[in-house]
Amino acid sequence: MNREDTQAPKEDQEEKKRCLGKVYLIGAGPGDPGLMTLKGKGLLECADVVIYDALVSLAILAMINPEAEKIDAGKRRGRHSIMQDETTHLLIAKAQESAIVVRLKGGDPFIFGRGGEEMEELVQAGIPVEVVPGITSGIAAPAYAGIPLTHRLYSSSVTFVTGHEAAGKYRPAVNWNAIAHGSETIVIYMGIHNLSYIVEQLTEAGLSLETPIALVRWGTRPDQEELIGKLLTIVEQVEATGFEAPAIVVIGAVVNMHATFRNL
Repeated sequence: MNREDTQAPKEDQEEKKRCLGKVYLIGAGPGDPGLMTLKGKGLLECADVVIYDALVSLAILAMINPEAEKIDAGKRRGRHSIMQDETTHLLIAKAQESAIVVRLKGGDPFIFGRGGEEMEELVQAGIPVEVVPGITSGIAAPAYAGIPLTHRLYSSSVTFVTGHEAAGKYRPAVNWNAIAHGSETIVIYMGIHNLSYIVEQLTEAGLSLETPIALVRWGTRPDQEELIGKLLTIVEQVEATGFEAPAIVVIGAVVNMHATFRNL
């Protein structure tokens, strides 16, 4: 085999890499279009393909290049437009035929958004990928409700945790006992459907039934809703009001700051 023969496969690989598009994992933020990053907005305006999630607001979707191919990959409890494996395969396929492929996710791609999983598979497939962070709802929704997650008088630590876990994950369940004692503020994503169980676990771990709790639905959007209570009463309040997901749950003394905000 001569030198030209040995170099040919390497040159073919380099040429193939040059022909691949790039995938941008972009966080759309929690809903308010004013919270979309300038970098994310700029990429939406020049994208060839945008694969977006269910919780991305219409105002954000309106930023997408009118000529771009738009694909709904939304996942909501009980129904999926596209399964996760299909989404990743679709990203790889689109990157092989388009220059700028955007995976648009609500909030931040790496905060309970499966962005890490998608990035890993894209890299393994040899697809160039870049992450554009977004403002996560666990920070923004409480802020719009007037609840600071930290406060010098009430909280110097925050724990972010999911209330809905994937089957077959690396460990069987969230250690709610550790969560209860780990920090002064607890922020729970996707916790409404399991709220009764979560409250039971936290109180059994030692949290007082009088601990303040806030539920913030559609945080940062014009139709944002809030439900304020205590661990003792919140499940009954949810049942009585018909409060539904998607919502962020905030637990801790900082929830009392909501009253200050409301009286402004």
